[in-house]
Amino acid sequence: MHLPPERRQIGLMFQDFALFPHLSASENVGFGLSGPRAARAARVAELLERVDMAGFGAKYPHELSGGEAQRVALARALAPRPRIMLMDEPFSGLDNRLRDGIRDETLSVLKEEGTAVVLVTHEPDEAMRMADEIALMRAGRIVQQGAPYNIYNNPVDREAAAFFSDINVIHGVVRNMQTDTPFGRFLCPGLTDGTDVEIIIRPQHLKMDFDRGGRGPNPTAQDGTPARGVVERARFMGSESLVEFRMEFDGLRLKATVPAVFLPAPGTPLWLSMRRDRCFVLPCKHHGAAKGELPAAAE
Repeated sequence: MHLPPERRQIGLMFQDFALFPHLSASENVGFGLSGPRAARAARVAELLERVDMAGFGAKYPHELSGGEAQRVALARALAPRPRIMLMDEPFSGLDNRLRDGIRDETLSVLKEEGTAVVLVTHEPDEAMRMADEIALMRAGRIVQQGAPYNIYNNPVDREAAAFFSDINVIHGVVRNMQTDTPFGRFLCPGLTDGTDVEIIIRPQHLKMDFDRGGRGPNPTAQDGTPARGVVERARFMGSESLVEFRMEFDGLRLKATVPAVFLPAPGTPLWLSMRRDRCFVLPCKHHGAAKGELPAAAE
Protein backbone atom coordinates (compact mmCIF):
# COMPACT_ATOMS: atom_id res chain seq x y z
CA MET A 1 0.00 0.00 0.00
CA HIS A 2 2.87 2.37 0.67
CA LEU A 3 5.26 1.47 -2.14
CA PRO A 4 6.23 4.26 -4.55
CA PRO A 5 4.75 3.83 -8.07
CA GLU A 6 7.99 2.62 -9.65
CA ARG A 7 8.19 -0.33 -7.23
CA ARG A 8 4.61 -1.53 -7.45
CA GLN A 9 5.22 -3.95 -10.36
CA ILE A 10 2.13 -2.69 -12.20
CA GLY A 11 2.22 -2.09 -15.97
CA LEU A 12 -0.17 0.21 -17.84
CA MET A 13 -1.17 0.32 -21.50
CA PHE A 14 -3.01 3.48 -22.46
CA GLN A 15 -5.82 3.76 -24.99
CA ASP A 16 -3.71 6.03 -27.23
CA PHE A 17 -0.44 4.13 -26.46
CA ALA A 18 1.17 7.36 -25.03
CA LEU A 19 4.62 6.70 -26.53
CA PHE A 20 7.19 9.42 -25.92
CA PRO A 21 7.46 11.20 -29.30
CA HIS A 22 11.07 12.29 -28.76
CA LEU A 23 12.29 8.74 -28.02
CA SER A 24 12.90 5.92 -30.48
CA ALA A 25 11.07 2.60 -30.16
CA SER A 26 14.02 1.08 -28.30
CA GLU A 27 14.27 4.06 -25.97
CA ASN A 28 10.54 3.90 -25.27
CA VAL A 29 10.75 0.21 -24.37
CA GLY A 30 13.76 0.77 -22.12
CA PHE A 31 12.38 3.87 -20.38
CA GLY A 32 11.30 2.11 -17.18
CA LEU A 33 14.28 -0.21 -16.89
CA SER A 34 17.12 0.07 -14.40
CA GLY A 35 20.38 -1.80 -13.92
CA PRO A 36 23.43 -2.30 -16.14
CA ARG A 37 23.24 -0.93 -19.67
CA ALA A 38 23.92 -4.33 -21.25
CA ALA A 39 21.09 -5.97 -19.32
CA ARG A 40 18.68 -3.17 -20.29
CA ALA A 41 19.67 -3.45 -23.96
CA ALA A 42 19.21 -7.22 -23.90
CA ARG A 43 15.72 -6.89 -22.38
CA VAL A 44 14.71 -4.28 -24.98
CA ALA A 45 15.96 -6.45 -27.84
CA GLU A 46 14.18 -9.51 -26.41
CA LEU A 47 10.83 -7.74 -26.16
CA LEU A 48 11.02 -6.05 -29.56
CA GLU A 49 11.68 -9.44 -31.12
CA ARG A 50 8.86 -11.02 -29.15
CA VAL A 51 6.36 -8.47 -30.49
CA ASP A 52 7.73 -8.75 -34.07
CA MET A 53 9.35 -5.30 -33.98
CA ALA A 54 13.02 -6.36 -34.02
CA GLY A 55 13.89 -4.15 -36.99
CA PHE A 56 12.09 -1.04 -35.73
CA GLY A 57 14.18 -0.07 -32.69
CA ALA A 58 15.57 3.11 -34.26
CA LYS A 59 12.22 4.39 -35.53
CA TYR A 60 10.24 7.12 -33.78
CA PRO A 61 6.51 6.93 -32.94
CA HIS A 62 5.48 9.16 -35.85
CA GLU A 63 7.11 6.68 -38.21
CA LEU A 64 5.06 3.74 -36.92
CA SER A 65 1.62 2.53 -37.94
CA GLY A 66 -1.10 2.07 -35.33
CA GLY A 67 -0.41 -1.65 -35.03
CA GLU A 68 3.34 -1.08 -34.73
CA ALA A 69 2.87 1.59 -32.07
CA GLN A 70 0.61 -0.78 -30.14
CA ARG A 71 3.31 -3.45 -30.16
CA VAL A 72 5.94 -0.99 -28.91
CA ALA A 73 3.58 0.17 -26.15
CA LEU A 74 3.05 -3.44 -25.10
CA ALA A 75 6.81 -4.08 -25.03
CA ARG A 76 7.37 -0.93 -22.96
CA ALA A 77 4.70 -1.96 -20.43
CA LEU A 78 6.17 -5.46 -20.14
CA ALA A 79 9.82 -4.41 -19.92
CA PRO A 80 10.00 -4.06 -16.09
CA ARG A 81 8.31 -7.48 -15.72
CA PRO A 82 5.12 -6.29 -14.00
CA ARG A 83 3.05 -8.75 -12.01
CA ILE A 84 -0.17 -7.01 -13.10
CA MET A 85 -0.97 -5.26 -16.39
CA LEU A 86 -3.76 -2.65 -16.59
CA MET A 87 -5.02 -2.16 -20.15
CA ASP A 88 -7.37 0.72 -20.98
CA GLU A 89 -9.10 -0.21 -24.27
CA PRO A 90 -5.70 -0.68 -25.94
CA PHE A 91 -7.12 -1.97 -29.24
CA SER A 92 -9.88 0.58 -29.81
CA GLY A 93 -7.74 2.75 -32.11
CA LEU A 94 -6.76 -0.09 -34.43
CA ASP A 95 -8.20 -0.89 -37.82
CA ASN A 96 -10.67 -3.78 -37.73
CA ARG A 97 -8.48 -5.81 -40.09
CA LEU A 98 -5.56 -5.65 -37.65
CA ARG A 99 -7.40 -5.89 -34.36
CA ASP A 100 -8.00 -9.64 -34.09
CA GLY A 101 -4.44 -10.57 -35.02
CA ILE A 102 -2.84 -8.06 -32.66
CA ARG A 103 -5.16 -9.04 -29.80
CA ASP A 104 -4.15 -12.68 -30.22
CA GLU A 105 -0.46 -11.77 -30.38
CA THR A 106 -0.77 -9.59 -27.28
CA LEU A 107 -2.55 -12.34 -25.34
CA SER A 108 0.16 -14.82 -26.31
CA VAL A 109 2.95 -12.52 -25.12
CA LEU A 110 1.18 -11.78 -21.83
CA LYS A 111 0.69 -15.48 -21.14
CA GLU A 112 4.35 -16.17 -21.90
CA GLU A 113 5.36 -13.46 -19.43
CA GLY A 114 3.00 -14.84 -16.78
CA THR A 115 1.41 -11.41 -16.28
CA ALA A 116 -2.07 -11.03 -14.78
CA VAL A 117 -4.19 -8.61 -16.83
CA VAL A 118 -7.11 -6.31 -16.07
CA LEU A 119 -8.53 -5.19 -19.42
CA VAL A 120 -11.18 -2.47 -19.75
CA THR A 121 -13.30 -2.79 -22.89
CA HIS A 122 -16.70 -1.82 -24.27
CA GLU A 123 -16.46 -4.55 -26.93
CA PRO A 124 -18.28 -7.78 -25.96
CA ASP A 125 -16.42 -9.78 -28.63
CA GLU A 126 -13.11 -8.61 -27.19
CA ALA A 127 -14.12 -9.56 -23.66
CA MET A 128 -15.24 -13.03 -24.79
CA ARG A 129 -12.11 -13.52 -26.90
CA MET A 130 -9.52 -12.48 -24.34
CA ALA A 131 -10.87 -12.98 -20.84
CA ASP A 132 -10.65 -15.94 -18.49
CA GLU A 133 -13.13 -14.08 -16.29
CA ILE A 134 -15.44 -11.14 -17.04
CA ALA A 135 -16.69 -8.55 -14.58
CA LEU A 136 -19.67 -6.74 -16.11
CA MET A 137 -19.96 -3.20 -14.72
CA ARG A 138 -22.83 -0.73 -14.77
CA ALA A 139 -22.89 2.72 -13.13
CA GLY A 140 -19.56 1.97 -11.45
CA ARG A 141 -20.68 -1.31 -9.86
CA ILE A 142 -20.03 -4.93 -10.77
CA VAL A 143 -23.40 -6.51 -11.59
CA GLN A 144 -22.14 -9.94 -12.67
CA GLN A 145 -18.82 -11.75 -12.63
CA GLY A 146 -17.73 -15.13 -13.93
CA ALA A 147 -16.32 -17.11 -16.83
CA PRO A 148 -17.40 -15.87 -20.29
CA TYR A 149 -19.47 -19.01 -20.91
CA ASN A 150 -21.38 -18.63 -17.64
CA ILE A 151 -22.12 -14.92 -18.06
CA TYR A 152 -23.27 -15.39 -21.66
CA ASN A 153 -25.55 -18.32 -20.85
CA ASN A 154 -26.79 -17.16 -17.42
CA PRO A 155 -27.21 -13.36 -17.58
CA VAL A 156 -28.29 -11.75 -14.35
CA ASP A 157 -30.69 -9.36 -16.10
CA ARG A 158 -31.83 -8.05 -19.47
CA GLU A 159 -28.98 -5.56 -19.80
CA ALA A 160 -26.41 -8.29 -19.17
CA ALA A 161 -27.94 -10.42 -21.94
CA ALA A 162 -28.11 -7.45 -24.33
CA PHE A 163 -24.45 -6.53 -23.80
CA PHE A 164 -23.27 -9.65 -25.61
CA SER A 165 -25.74 -9.78 -28.51
CA ASP A 166 -29.07 -8.60 -29.89
CA ILE A 167 -32.02 -9.97 -27.97
CA ASN A 168 -35.75 -10.42 -28.40
CA VAL A 169 -37.95 -9.53 -25.43
CA ILE A 170 -41.46 -10.90 -24.86
CA HIS A 171 -43.42 -9.45 -21.94
CA GLY A 172 -45.79 -11.38 -19.73
CA VAL A 173 -47.46 -11.51 -16.31
CA VAL A 174 -47.11 -14.36 -13.83
CA ARG A 175 -50.23 -16.38 -13.10
CA ASN A 176 -49.89 -19.55 -11.02
CA MET A 177 -46.09 -19.51 -11.43
CA GLN A 178 -46.30 -19.35 -15.23
CA THR A 179 -46.94 -16.85 -17.99
CA ASP A 180 -48.66 -17.07 -21.38
CA THR A 181 -46.77 -16.17 -24.57
CA PRO A 182 -47.33 -16.74 -28.31
CA PHE A 183 -44.98 -19.71 -27.87
CA GLY A 184 -46.97 -21.36 -25.13
CA ARG A 185 -46.68 -21.15 -21.36
CA PHE A 186 -43.38 -20.57 -19.58
CA LEU A 187 -42.70 -21.56 -15.99
CA CYS A 188 -41.76 -18.70 -13.64
CA PRO A 189 -40.46 -20.44 -10.51
CA GLY A 190 -40.05 -18.25 -7.45
CA LEU A 191 -42.09 -15.34 -8.86
CA THR A 192 -45.36 -14.25 -7.31
CA ASP A 193 -48.61 -13.75 -9.20
CA GLY A 194 -48.89 -10.38 -10.89
CA THR A 195 -45.12 -10.01 -11.43
CA ASP A 196 -44.20 -8.53 -14.82
CA VAL A 197 -41.64 -10.76 -16.52
CA GLU A 198 -39.51 -10.73 -19.65
CA ILE A 199 -38.80 -13.82 -21.72
CA ILE A 200 -35.50 -13.11 -23.46
CA ILE A 201 -34.14 -15.06 -26.41
CA ARG A 202 -31.34 -14.30 -28.83
CA PRO A 203 -32.13 -14.14 -32.58
CA GLN A 204 -29.93 -17.16 -33.37
CA HIS A 205 -32.06 -19.36 -31.11
CA LEU A 206 -35.30 -18.75 -32.99
CA LYS A 207 -36.05 -21.50 -35.50
CA MET A 208 -37.90 -20.64 -38.75
CA ASP A 209 -40.15 -22.97 -40.73
CA PHE A 210 -42.37 -22.43 -43.78
CA ASP A 211 -46.11 -22.02 -43.49
CA ARG A 212 -48.06 -25.07 -44.67
CA GLY A 213 -51.58 -23.85 -45.27
CA GLY A 214 -51.82 -22.42 -41.77
CA ARG A 215 -50.45 -25.57 -40.15
CA GLY A 216 -47.20 -25.04 -38.34
CA PRO A 217 -44.56 -27.62 -37.49
CA ASN A 218 -45.37 -30.11 -34.79
CA PRO A 219 -44.40 -28.79 -31.35
CA THR A 220 -41.53 -30.50 -29.56
CA ALA A 221 -40.44 -30.54 -25.94
CA GLN A 222 -37.33 -28.57 -26.83
CA ASP A 223 -38.83 -25.98 -29.19
CA GLY A 224 -42.25 -25.58 -27.54
CA THR A 225 -45.32 -24.23 -29.33
CA PRO A 226 -44.68 -22.65 -32.77
CA ALA A 227 -46.11 -19.17 -33.49
CA ARG A 228 -46.93 -17.63 -36.86
CA GLY A 229 -45.42 -14.39 -38.09
CA VAL A 230 -45.06 -12.37 -41.28
CA VAL A 231 -41.71 -11.27 -42.69
CA GLU A 232 -41.20 -7.50 -42.62
CA ARG A 233 -37.60 -7.41 -43.85
CA ALA A 234 -34.72 -9.78 -44.59
CA ARG A 235 -31.05 -8.86 -45.02
CA PHE A 236 -27.90 -10.81 -45.73
CA MET A 237 -25.20 -9.77 -43.22
CA GLY A 238 -22.21 -11.65 -44.65
CA SER A 239 -21.98 -14.57 -42.23
CA GLU A 240 -25.73 -14.87 -41.60
CA SER A 241 -29.15 -13.67 -42.69
CA LEU A 242 -31.30 -11.48 -40.43
CA VAL A 243 -35.07 -11.78 -40.77
CA GLU A 244 -37.46 -9.39 -39.01
CA PHE A 245 -41.01 -10.49 -38.20
CA ARG A 246 -44.30 -9.04 -37.06
CA MET A 247 -46.06 -11.75 -35.11
CA GLU A 248 -49.79 -12.33 -35.36
CA PHE A 249 -50.00 -12.08 -31.58
CA ASP A 250 -50.49 -8.42 -30.59
CA GLY A 251 -48.10 -7.04 -33.23
CA LEU A 252 -45.03 -8.39 -31.44
CA ARG A 253 -41.83 -7.84 -33.44
CA LEU A 254 -39.02 -10.40 -33.38
CA LYS A 255 -35.70 -10.94 -35.13
CA ALA A 256 -34.24 -14.28 -36.16
CA THR A 257 -30.91 -15.16 -37.74
CA VAL A 258 -29.73 -18.15 -39.73
CA PRO A 259 -26.12 -18.88 -40.81
CA ALA A 260 -26.94 -19.04 -44.52
CA VAL A 261 -28.43 -16.96 -47.34
CA PHE A 262 -32.14 -16.86 -46.51
CA LEU A 263 -34.08 -13.87 -47.85
CA PRO A 264 -37.85 -14.47 -47.82
CA ALA A 265 -39.89 -11.69 -49.40
CA PRO A 266 -41.75 -9.20 -47.18
CA GLY A 267 -45.21 -10.54 -46.42
CA THR A 268 -44.12 -14.17 -46.40
CA PRO A 269 -45.78 -16.10 -43.54
CA LEU A 270 -43.39 -18.27 -41.50
CA TRP A 271 -43.57 -20.20 -38.27
CA LEU A 272 -41.17 -19.51 -35.46
CA SER A 273 -40.17 -21.83 -32.63
CA MET A 274 -37.88 -20.94 -29.74
CA ARG A 275 -35.39 -23.07 -27.90
CA ARG A 276 -36.80 -23.36 -24.39
CA ASP A 277 -33.37 -24.19 -22.99
CA ARG A 278 -32.02 -20.94 -24.48
CA CYS A 279 -34.67 -18.62 -23.01
CA PHE A 280 -34.21 -16.47 -19.91
CA VAL A 281 -37.28 -15.65 -17.79
CA LEU A 282 -36.50 -12.60 -15.66
CA PRO A 283 -38.48 -10.10 -13.57
CA CYS A 284 -39.20 -6.99 -15.62
CA LYS A 285 -37.37 -3.79 -14.65
CA HIS A 286 -38.77 -1.83 -17.59
CA HIS A 287 -42.45 -1.39 -16.86
CA GLY A 288 -42.73 1.31 -19.53
CA ALA A 289 -41.10 -0.72 -22.29
CA ALA A 290 -43.10 -1.40 -25.40
CA LYS A 291 -44.00 -4.97 -26.25
CA GLY A 292 -41.51 -6.55 -28.60
CA GLU A 293 -38.89 -3.90 -27.93
CA LEU A 294 -35.48 -4.85 -29.31
CA PRO A 295 -32.76 -3.00 -27.38
CA ALA A 296 -29.32 -2.35 -28.78
CA ALA A 297 -26.37 -3.92 -27.01
CA ALA A 298 -25.79 -2.19 -23.69
CA GLU A 299 -22.48 -0.55 -22.90
